Amino acid sequence: MSRGQYILRRLAQMIPVVFGVTLILFFMLRAIPGDPALAVLGEKATDQAIANMRHSMGLDKPIYVQYGYYLRNLATLNLGTSTKYRIPINSLIWPRFQVSLSVVLMSSLLAALISLPLGIVSALKQNTIVDNIVRSSLMVTMVMPTFYIGILLIIILSVKIQIFPVSGYGDTPFEHVKHLFLPSLTLALGLSPILIRSLRSSILEALQSDYVTTARAKGLGEQRVVTKHVLQNALIPTVTLFGIAIGALMGGTVITEKVFALPGAGALLVDSITARDYATVQSATLIVAVLVILTNLVTDIVYSFIDPRVRLG
Repeated sequence: MSRGQYILRRLAQMIPVVFGVTLILFFMLRAIPGDPALAVLGEKATDQAIANMRHSMGLDKPIYVQYGYYLRNLATLNLGTSTKYRIPINSLIWPRFQVSLSVVLMSSLLAALISLPLGIVSALKQNTIVDNIVRSSLMVTMVMPTFYIGILLIIILSVKIQIFPVSGYGDTPFEHVKHLFLPSLTLALGLSPILIRSLRSSILEALQSDYVTTARAKGLGEQRVVTKHVLQNALIPTVTLFGIAIGALMGGTVITEKVFALPGAGALLVDSITARDYATVQSATLIVAVLVILTNLVTDIVYSFIDPRVRLG
């Protein structure tokens, strides 16, 4: 099977998964206590006004009919209208996801830049002072909650040194990067310990393997042994873990966005759940699910490049 066929096959496998997500999401949201019509109109609304609002929202129809309408609109990329913000969800949600995806991408880049060198150095300098410092630092960042790391970074880099802004998103591309650096670094510092430990363990295991002993016996230099034989095999489990972590980041930026007052999808999702804005919650959650599935697909493709033993069939 060619790589193109493999990608098409995996994309086809996404269809039942996405359908299952819509099914679970739709019925779970309907199980949340409270009336969305009442949440929109307020406690002082009359019974007739609530009934009219429920009719306009389609909530007076059987639930299977509501689900059919939802799938029909989803097939035409009509996400509906937000009952909280009173604007089309398409125009509401995409700018928010641009912010969240920017945070995820920058966090992933920073996590890779932190994890790769520290994981390699820690493994190659096993049981030295460098290794002890790296592992001690990992223990500190692993036990810290993400929001606490964010608050510390704000105090140090925004309040004390005043290098980066405290909150917001900015107006220009340069300001966007500047505003996103601290929240991205917060997420990267929370993710890096896991990646460093995984990479360190994989490198140490690879260094003890027979093929590395054989390579050294053939007279290959230590640098070539590490780069050509050790890292290529040690990166395989770390890449898999990295892909899973990126998927988790997409659904886990809510607290970070709240700490740094970012206008992202996570903050929108929390506000929409509070307001029982079904359409917005469904749309945002479904987009996150699709992005996680695509991330897993990309991870599998990268995995096949790193490990030639993987057969796409």
